[in-house]
Amino acid sequence: MKARIPKGAGAPGNINAIMKQAQEMQENVAALQADLDQREYTATAADGMVSVTVTGKHQVKSLTIKPEMVDPEDMEMLEDMIAVAVNDAMRQVDETAEKEMGEVTGGLNIPGLV
Repeated sequence: MKARIPKGAGAPGNINAIMKQAQEMQENVAALQADLDQREYTATAADGMVSVTVTGKHQVKSLTIKPEMVDPEDMEMLEDMIAVAVNDAMRQVDETAEKEMGEVTGGLNIPGLV
């Protein structure tokens, strides 16, 4: 049984157009990734008693703890609040990157982009 190739499929013009679209998408993705890496995300815990700011590269830029949050008798609670704030900020980074990359790639899941 012979496979039939639709007319125009495989024509050099179509391949060139596809390659151009792929290159444009790659450039858009690279520009967006650079932009995302430069952004900062801030999250808080315990009604603002603990706040953390991270970059789009998942690096902690600052950590602020209000003095009234520090109780030498309950360091475990402070440690938990720091973890909550850091994890929330990292989640913001990931969700923003996933959403905005999805818009650029048209929903294609391209491994290694985010």
